[in-house]
Amino acid sequence: LQAFAVEIPEDRLLVETDAPFLAPIPHRGKTCEPAFVADTLAFVAGLRGTSAEALSETTGANFRALFGKAAL
Repeated sequence: LQAFAVEIPEDRLLVETDAPFLAPIPHRGKTCEPAFVADTLAFVAGLRGTSAEALSETTGANFRALFGKAAL
């Protein structure tokens, strides 16, 4: 899965946290919640060799392109 996170084209990448019983590190052992997506994003950014801020911009643009009518 980590290799796939590196290889997927940047314009196709989204980041989510939808596993209620598998919170990302450093929150392991707690119930996962949407706020933890920042930790997942930072981990994926590290895998891809980019900053969390740059990946946040990219995934935000991808979200808006995919869900154009979403209220932000």
